[in-house]
Amino acid sequence: MSVTVPRSALADTVLDRLVVTYASAADPRRGEQMSAYMKGVAPFLGLASPARRELSRAVLAGTPHPDETDCAAVALRCWALPEREYAYFAVDYLRRHVRRCSSGFLPVVRHLVTTRSWWDTVDLLAAHVVGGLVAADPRLRADMDAWIEDEDLWVARTALLHQLRHKEATDTERLFAYCLRQSGHPDFFIRKAIGWCLREYARTDPDAVRAFVERERNRLAPLSVREASKNL
Repeated sequence: MSVTVPRSALADTVLDRLVVTYASAADPRRGEQMSAYMKGVAPFLGLASPARRELSRAVLAGTPHPDETDCAAVALRCWALPEREYAYFAVDYLRRHVRRCSSGFLPVVRHLVTTRSWWDTVDLLAAHVVGGLVAADPRLRADMDAWIEDEDLWVARTALLHQLRHKEATDTERLFAYCLRQSGHPDFFIRKAIGWCLREYARTDPDAVRAFVERERNRLAPLSVREASKNL
């Protein structure tokens, strides 16, 4: 599903400030190192995380709270810029304002998940943005049921990880079913995600995770079992 960048005066202000502020602090040598570390998924300006967050605060100083249209415009316009730090800004912005977005925002997030995909953006979008949307509107669980079946491994990984912060509100049956649905996946990022979501839920209900891992050990990849067992 294609998404259109909506008009937003707030996004105009934010992006105008952002491009100037980030570019003025760029460190090309560090940027090359960061890009290499991230397997060349995108070029980097070379902004270390603490400095980038400080710059972001300056960019947003005095700006009003966004509505859903503003969030979409800021995120999509940041994603269209080549350097990865702009995507990081968008993720931070959405994490901060996800409660201002409705279930209708999910197609925008899917676009972000499937565009220049790598763990550095996908995992935060899954846990903090998609997870927040589903928590606010449980009807989106049906969308997650579709996402776990998706051929795009990053969409499936998002479905696996979207309950990371749900704790006692976790839909345990769905969590375990998703892990089994993708237990035979050959990709490292899926197998790691299975172990990660089980390990995180073990902080809430270790007995349930222990029983599940013991029962399904032969179906789960060794990597998934090792990760799941770290909090047991």
